[in-house]
Amino acid sequence: MPEIAEVETVRNTLKLRILNQKIKDFKVFYKPILLNDEQFVREHLIGKKFIDIQRIGKWLLFETDTHYLLSHLRMEGKYFLKDSSDPIEKHEHIEIVFENNLSMRYHDTRKFGRMKLIEKDRLYEFEGIKKQGIEPIQDALTKEYLYEKFHKRHIPMKTLLLDQTIISGLGNIYADEVLFDAGIHPMRHGDAVSIQECEKIKNSARKIITKAIEMGGTTIRSYTSSLGVTGRFQQYLMVHKREGEQCYQCKNIIQKMKIGGRSSYYCEHCQK
Repeated sequence: MPEIAEVETVRNTLKLRILNQKIKDFKVFYKPILLNDEQFVREHLIGKKFIDIQRIGKWLLFETDTHYLLSHLRMEGKYFLKDSSDPIEKHEHIEIVFENNLSMRYHDTRKFGRMKLIEKDRLYEFEGIKKQGIEPIQDALTKEYLYEKFHKRHIPMKTLLLDQTIISGLGNIYADEVLFDAGIHPMRHGDAVSIQECEKIKNSARKIITKAIEMGGTTIRSYTSSLGVTGRFQQYLMVHKREGEQCYQCKNIIQKMKIGGRSSYYCEHCQK
């Protein structure tokens, strides 16, 4: 699944190729992905240019002078850049064609991704944006903020770190890595975590996400780049996908369990 570092990599890569190119056509081949009427989108996009691509959490915001085209990649979403003469392939569900005949294709094997065109001044009326928490790299993520969100919650810390209304952009990979770096067991409940441990979580989240963005994200199984950029953070993973291997710190064996339906990887010795 693309997480905050992968989405940031997609954003930066697309910015180099599509900004300030006039949009010539917009086509939808699988309607449930688009949360608007197709004709409405065509009326407001064709003839316009994307002047910037922003990101809020895992949402990409393709900006025109009047609207944002919001895009969430969910589990398997990718963007392909091709020539407009190339045939539409299986799993390419939305196409944006530019006047230079560059074709941006939204590709999604599981069809879970979503797009929505929204007026700029109505951005924070959209639930997907309005409910986003604070990002790991933002100064507003403080130990006090995290303690307030955690200390009354009798649910596992792994589940809390995946809650996008608390920390925006963390997914399964980085939640495992943050908890390992902070020395906290994924099954520890939020109400058992101290404010000092919240400081560790804050610092770990910032360090890991900053490094992951620098490395272009993590390329494993469900996320591979479709834009000629391969993530390298998988070289730095301490626990995720390392079940049965030795912990780099203590040499004990990395364990795996299911928490809330998600696979969680951890070291029993290093995470209390």
